[in-house]
Amino acid sequence: MTKTYEEINEKIRKKKAVVVTAEEMIEIVGDSGAKAAARKVDVVTTGTFGPMCSSGAVLNVGHTTPRMKIQRAWLNGVSAYAGIAAVDLYIGAAEIPAGDPANSVFPGEFPYGGGHVIEDLVRGRDVLLEAEAYGTDCYPRKKLQTLINIRDLNDACLLNPRNAYQNYNVGVNAQSSRPVYTYMGVLRPRMTNATYSSAGQLSPLLNDPYYRTIGIGTRIFLGGGVGHVYLWGTQHSPDEERTQGGVPTGGAGTLAVTGDMKGMSADYLRGVSITGYGVSLAVGIGVPIPVLDEEMARFTSVRDRDIFAPVVDYSKDYANNAGRNLGLVSYGELKSGSIEIKGRRVRTASLSSYAKAREIAGILKQWIQGGDFEVARPVAKLPGAGSEREMRLLKERAPERPLRPSASPEGRKK
Repeated sequence: MTKTYEEINEKIRKKKAVVVTAEEMIEIVGDSGAKAAARKVDVVTTGTFGPMCSSGAVLNVGHTTPRMKIQRAWLNGVSAYAGIAAVDLYIGAAEIPAGDPANSVFPGEFPYGGGHVIEDLVRGRDVLLEAEAYGTDCYPRKKLQTLINIRDLNDACLLNPRNAYQNYNVGVNAQSSRPVYTYMGVLRPRMTNATYSSAGQLSPLLNDPYYRTIGIGTRIFLGGGVGHVYLWGTQHSPDEERTQGGVPTGGAGTLAVTGDMKGMSADYLRGVSITGYGVSLAVGIGVPIPVLDEEMARFTSVRDRDIFAPVVDYSKDYANNAGRNLGLVSYGELKSGSIEIKGRRVRTASLSSYAKAREIAGILKQWIQGGDFEVARPVAKLPGAGSEREMRLLKERAPERPLRPSASPEGRKK
């Protein structure tokens, strides 16, 4: 049995679509099987919420009188890129203020940065804009200091080049006698702790491992509002090794996403300070997955115990791009509170919020059930997209290629 996007959207418009979260789909497939679930369920909703450094915002601040072609700009002291056009700025989530001591006093606290500016804007707070220019005949103004507010901006667009990693590393400190401060948090000596960052069975790309329904143009929940996938994310690498069920055992896919910040909420966009590392932005993303057939029903019932992530040493191996890991562990193990690595029992902690991911999947479910959110057929596929059978045939026929230096799982990370 197969369904089309048009058939599913017609049911959504009539408020007759059967919509469940990925957690609920696990139970349905477990009780009835994938074939029966495919007949019953129309859409499965997913969610994830955690730090996603490759994020930022495009702001059009409007023209001054007299006009100004901004050359350099700061938002609450955080540098924004102005080399786009006269009054278009891009503020990156990981940018820090020029006066921040950073790690000169180690470990740095990084109390404020680009991610916090984005959160402040979404919260409706005033933000100080300072700008300089060299002046031209048509843009004579050379200095500007003013308060801006998202309500007054011509445009405020979240534009994130790499979000929603399909899978990710588990971070440990295996070789240093001191704590190491990383984007995976503080990792204690002698593998005292391990950190991870994924919603596992609720995560969008783990519920569509071969990108059959998630592609360019897919409509999504983004930061509390509506967004779209505009391209594959940077470092998208679908050729990772996969389990029998198609789940990649490394980072694999990523998404480039965008949406109107004026419709977003600070509940799902939060500035993040990471001790000894820097700043970031916690982003909430939810993707609806249409259940087109039995294969999609099976994919959307993936369980934490079936998803495996590589354990990576961040004290030496990651920093030196060694391209190796200490083994694989399941998300079922990670979420239990401890894992076993080389005979050691190690406590685990998540940098992402499973509670928020569940919340996002639930909100998206309500939107679709209410007839307010239809599923969008991608206008183009992501690299590596296809059915499981197509991907396996393609891999079998592909000639062997040497591994590029940047193609190791660690080399593709931040």
